[in-house]
Amino acid sequence: MASLYFTYSAMNAGKSTSLLQVAHNYEEREQQVLLMTPAIDNRAGQGKIASRLGIARDALQFSQDCDLVEMILTHREHRNIDCVLLDEAQFLTEQQVWQLTKVVDAHNIPVMCYGIRTDAFGDAFPGSAVLLAVADKLVEMKTICHCGRKATMSLRVDEQGNAVKMGQQIAIGGNDRYISCCRSHWKEAMGIR
Repeated sequence: MASLYFTYSAMNAGKSTSLLQVAHNYEEREQQVLLMTPAIDNRAGQGKIASRLGIARDALQFSQDCDLVEMILTHREHRNIDCVLLDEAQFLTEQQVWQLTKVVDAHNIPVMCYGIRTDAFGDAFPGSAVLLAVADKLVEMKTICHCGRKATMSLRVDEQGNAVKMGQQIAIGGNDRYISCCRSHWKEAMGIR
């Protein structure tokens, strides 16, 4: 029986590295994986999943208006799919998460999603919220704040390193724009008492 997995963390915990390792493990056992990434995140290039460790793979891109069931099943017509590995799952729509449940439940294909729970302002991403509610298995990856405590928040910073306290929910970036920190230090930087 296939399952829907959601592996989540703050920024810089190694989610993409873990996804690429899982892909390698499947392929070592001569199983086929379908790697997917949102088109909105092109930091590593169009259709790429990349780790800060320097490893990268090509991936099928999807946009927020794509029907993921249709995409996955169309791809399966050309080759077997033993597992779907989806990076940056926070950018999924609520509807797309429900589509992934159909891939798992009706087509018996395991789906492993990797992403962050909350945006830089402490609000849940819509896709992450639904994944937290309906995934069969939740896995939290851990990273640490500069103080040594577990980092649960992603603080957005400007070019001078100051906290960005308002703006759009989605602002693509890496270490240059985000700092992983504990909730206490995030609140301090955001001016929340």
